[in-house]
Amino acid sequence: MSRPVPNPGILDIAPYTPGKSPVPEPGRKVFKLSANETPFGPSPKAIAAYKGAADHLEDYPEGTSRVLREAIGRAYGLDPDRIICGAGSDEILNLLAHTYLAPGDEAISTTHGFLVYPIATMANGARNVIAAETNFTADVDAILKVVTPRTKLVWLANPNNPTGTYIPFDEVKRLRAELPSHVLLVLDAAYADYVSRNDYELGIELVATTDNTVVTHTFSKIHGLAALRVGWMFGPAHIVDACNRIRGPFNVTTPAMLAAVAAIEDTAHVQMSRAHTEQWRNWLTEEIGKLGLKVTPSVANFVLIHFPADKGKTAAEADAYLTRRGLVLRALNNYKLPHALRMTIGTEEANRLVVEGLRDFLAGK
Repeated sequence: MSRPVPNPGILDIAPYTPGKSPVPEPGRKVFKLSANETPFGPSPKAIAAYKGAADHLEDYPEGTSRVLREAIGRAYGLDPDRIICGAGSDEILNLLAHTYLAPGDEAISTTHGFLVYPIATMANGARNVIAAETNFTADVDAILKVVTPRTKLVWLANPNNPTGTYIPFDEVKRLRAELPSHVLLVLDAAYADYVSRNDYELGIELVATTDNTVVTHTFSKIHGLAALRVGWMFGPAHIVDACNRIRGPFNVTTPAMLAAVAAIEDTAHVQMSRAHTEQWRNWLTEEIGKLGLKVTPSVANFVLIHFPADKGKTAAEADAYLTRRGLVLRALNNYKLPHALRMTIGTEEANRLVVEGLRDFLAGK
């Protein structure tokens, strides 16, 4: 019996696997530290704006996310006409792939890059090319080495998920300068709000001065609006125009839009979350290191913890042990990191419990 057949390559794509969402059990406190969600939730002002939209759910959203684009423009000093909003930055990444990749093309990502990149690439019939990393960090020379005449796009998460590493802005500019002019450089800055390094920049300057670079960002992380799916991109006018031609007309809901506007304007909430993250990121890196486990230096709101391959000490066994204690971290087999776990920085209680749990695990308790 005949049936519809997916396009070539679709069934070769590994589905995206999100972080575990534990099922609450009576009398058991569970800390979900697997999805890089903020422990503070969204700004109270964002919650109020979301609820305030409930009286008019019969109305379609404004089709261009104008009020949100204007709010982002005010916050970053950008032209709102060069901003496009989407259902999370994931939708925008897929719009870019759909607009600029075709069968026979190639797109480059790094060894431990975000899993959406190969999905978006292969869904459009293009080939996903992997550039080697150095110390779990994107390597500009390795990226340039795998560029071919078929390369049309380079995905660069900066900082990178799940490693938490970044490359300085001078290296980003060098990458752009040495890539062919027809290659689109996509700077995924989902975790930019957590970075406090002097040599890091979001990438807006590069976008403003080139015709072949875009930067994407999200409201899912420091703004705590992951459930609402809101993301945005700043890019050259011609790229924004091309993506808008295939973007769904009402892709950002009114409640999500208004909540995001309130969130980006509540700078005190953002600063509080950033300060907490930096304090506990440093603490976790030091305390876990004291246990004899290597932690990759991170600038994001999570840390990458490496485990030995010795039986009784492995990442998989640690994951099971911590989960039994109600501490849910992220296993990384699908990121080619079978000997590591990624831990979202949580509340003080959660952070201390993880260190205590790891200490007991390593001691065989």
